[in-house]
Amino acid sequence: MNESEKSSVEEIRQRFDQDVERFSNLETGQSATIDAPLVLDLIANAAAAVTTNGKNLIDVGCGAGNFSLKLLQSLPNLNVRLIDLSRPMLDRAVKRVSEETAGHVTALQGDLREVELGQGSADIIVAAAVLHHLRTEEEWRDVFQKFYEALRPGGSMWIFDLVKSDIPQIQDFMEQRYGDYLVELRDASYRDQVFEYIEKEDTPQSLTFQLECLRQVGFSTIDVLHKHVCFAAFGAVK
Repeated sequence: MNESEKSSVEEIRQRFDQDVERFSNLETGQSATIDAPLVLDLIANAAAAVTTNGKNLIDVGCGAGNFSLKLLQSLPNLNVRLIDLSRPMLDRAVKRVSEETAGHVTALQGDLREVELGQGSADIIVAAAVLHHLRTEEEWRDVFQKFYEALRPGGSMWIFDLVKSDIPQIQDFMEQRYGDYLVELRDASYRDQVFEYIEKEDTPQSLTFQLECLRQVGFSTIDVLHKHVCFAAFGAVK
């Protein structure tokens, strides 16, 4: 499917507007994502270990706020800036996160490609299951540059997302493995449903491409926390 046939930003926003309840529960909201509970824990603990004195968190594509809530268990009373396309998701995230921190909680509805993050405004940035909605390689580089500029020196950025493989045969193999996981999780019709919306809505890039983009924009300290089938968690320190 070419870029012009992919879901528009408005179509993506509308889908998430209707799915707040499911995404408010990690077990149901991320059931199609392999190792979601494990990665939630890995990212929270990695961010706390690397950015021990962090005070300001930006949660990009925050959904209902699950990653912010997990980070607050390791780094209490953070100031949290929540960014998402969906206003209902943001409203739920603000309510949940505000109950768990004495810090300031602010919300910004908008497309990551267009919102301003500010220079050196964040100690930690988290982007979970959101960057695969980007389309062109240039957009990926621009977003990584935006993340780099928004972090203070010593700040860290953590990503968990769907990724593709650079080698076509490996991509086919991983897609088969992921399909088997979805069938085991529910059934073949669910697998087909997930694959259909990935084809329509998502444009994932490979882990190697993203790591190289991080280096190009200025990150020199980069690490991979976890990769399993077609999902990866990784981070970088400024």
